[in-house]
Amino acid sequence: MRANILEKELQILTIGDLITTYPYRYIDRSKTYTIRELREGMQYVQIKGKIIYFEKEGEGRKKRLKAIFSDGAGVMELVWFSSLAYIRKHYKANTEYIAFGTPQIYGGRWSVAHPELEEAQTAPPQGVFAPYYHTTERLKRSNINSKTIERLIKAALSELGNNIPENLPPYILKREKLCSRSQAIFAIHMPSSFDQLEKARKRLKFEELFYIQLGLLDYANERQLRSEGQRFVKIGDHFNGFYKYHLPFNLTNAQKRVLHEIRADVGSGKQMNRLLQGDVGSGKTIVALMTMLMALDNGKQVCLMAPTEILAEQHYETIMQLLAGMPVNVGLLTSSVKGKSRKQTLESLSSGQIGILIGTHAIIENNVLFSNLGLAVIDEQHRFGVAQRAKLWKKNLTPPHILIMTATPIPRTLAMTVYGDLNVSVLDELPPGRKPVLTRRVEHHERAKLYALLEDEIRKGHQVYYVFPLIKENEKMDLRDLENGYESICKQFPTHEVAYVHGRMGANDKNLIMSKFAEGSVDILVATTVIEVGVNVPNATVMVIEGAQRFGLSQLHQLRGRVGRNADQAYCFLVTPDKLSGATRKRIDIMTATNDGFKIAEEDLQIRGPGDLQGTMQSGIPFNLKIANLVTDGQLLEEARRVAHEVIGADPLHNHSYNDIIWKQLKQQQSPDISWEEIS
Repeated sequence: MRANILEKELQILTIGDLITTYPYRYIDRSKTYTIRELREGMQYVQIKGKIIYFEKEGEGRKKRLKAIFSDGAGVMELVWFSSLAYIRKHYKANTEYIAFGTPQIYGGRWSVAHPELEEAQTAPPQGVFAPYYHTTERLKRSNINSKTIERLIKAALSELGNNIPENLPPYILKREKLCSRSQAIFAIHMPSSFDQLEKARKRLKFEELFYIQLGLLDYANERQLRSEGQRFVKIGDHFNGFYKYHLPFNLTNAQKRVLHEIRADVGSGKQMNRLLQGDVGSGKTIVALMTMLMALDNGKQVCLMAPTEILAEQHYETIMQLLAGMPVNVGLLTSSVKGKSRKQTLESLSSGQIGILIGTHAIIENNVLFSNLGLAVIDEQHRFGVAQRAKLWKKNLTPPHILIMTATPIPRTLAMTVYGDLNVSVLDELPPGRKPVLTRRVEHHERAKLYALLEDEIRKGHQVYYVFPLIKENEKMDLRDLENGYESICKQFPTHEVAYVHGRMGANDKNLIMSKFAEGSVDILVATTVIEVGVNVPNATVMVIEGAQRFGLSQLHQLRGRVGRNADQAYCFLVTPDKLSGATRKRIDIMTATNDGFKIAEEDLQIRGPGDLQGTMQSGIPFNLKIANLVTDGQLLEEARRVAHEVIGADPLHNHSYNDIIWKQLKQQQSPDISWEEIS
């Protein structure tokens, strides 16, 4: 029974799982307080005393067990709301206990809810760091608390002794000044000093981060070894002609740097797998197009895959405009391209007449055949799964080069982890003439001023996005808010064209509205976050976000990126209640202080943490952070990645005996076999 609960709640199945269940905090149990010394605001205290008597109070769900506890100089209450029979059976009156917990005043008397109780004679000695382990409500109901887990771990360690296997070779331990795995495991659970604890943490964090990075780099290395890439040796008329005669503005230094990086990749003879990061408006499309022209100069075809039809169509129109007058045949393939047009497009593609194909996931269908695909560009890659991207590799005998674009700035530590198998390029400059979007918080009582500014912008010939939240848990209520908001805005702006769009609408209806907005026939588009990754409407200069306090930083930044696409001043208004909590105000303040997406992404990581990244990782890459933290352990992550690079560089084929321990561990993590006795 206990084993089943541990497995379901904490994924503890084996002894190995148990001893690698690490404490989340430590409490110095060296000080014992008297009841008279208690003060409001104390987090954790321990008090030595006796239970005078027990009494039950309340009925049904309000039933609770109360113990009157005295240290001889004062009296307090210990209270339990669950497991009452167990508590009453195991703890006795007139026995001396150490009570540990958070004191609060209730009914004029000090009280501790669900205290940890330990007989005074078995309590830990003075000055010991007491470990605390995560538990769940279900575990607590089964009388499994932090102390229970601690006892199980100590029993396991006592049984194992020095038989905890090492998973790093001696040369790495020596060079990185790391303690052994056995020393680290014992010290993390039973530290005798702060210094010992920090050494254990460093060792175990390094181990986690090292194997994540090694898995990513080994995967990339294996891919490089097994597949020879196409070599683009020529820079010819397509690239040079565009650069000289069609480029609409001077390239930024960042764009030039990234193009040099890409040129080195595609000329190396190895398959390029590069992530192109750039804030909204940083010029990713131009870089991608010029990379496409490199492919055309070398007799290769190109495809660009976008997550939505409307975005694919916009890419098609943009590229057609940029290449106007150049001898390049551009095709479009989405689910809306049907019948004769589709047949003609597929025939032109397979014969090699189409040089650039732009489309949605329709591109990866089995009947879409290229004559000689040399480059695949993927826009907003997080909208595509690993399997979908892998299908593109199979569209040519020699896999095409892969360029992945994202407008979602990714913090460095996250990029090294989620995209650690890719080379990363960053566009960190905006094209000349672009003005930063002015971002302001608007409280509810300031709406009149907001509406006046919107009216002014529309009269100038500009357009407005007006976004309402749509959170799944409150979808019906949110949709009502959007519909009510739409009606309110129609009344507020009776002479202007107002439309609305949300994710529950059919694709055709949604595309029609978005197209009308892009054409300029709609003045105000009321929408949910469906427009977060959407069409480019340079004429839209205002973004209004209702209930901005309900959005995360990254999402707010993505929405703001819908405006500011030309030289006109653009605005983003964050509409919030007059009173905000401290954490919410911090988010809003960050948005109004900077337009730098990378700064915002770093702040977002600090606030929200890395989230569940396992689903975004390359299949087979070990990723299970039990102790390391991508927010606070950035420096250690870089160290681990450096060492992993050195290991791959020195031993790319896994044939050096001094690294046997590493490759064995990596293989075990990628296809885990049970190597520890199961807990019974």
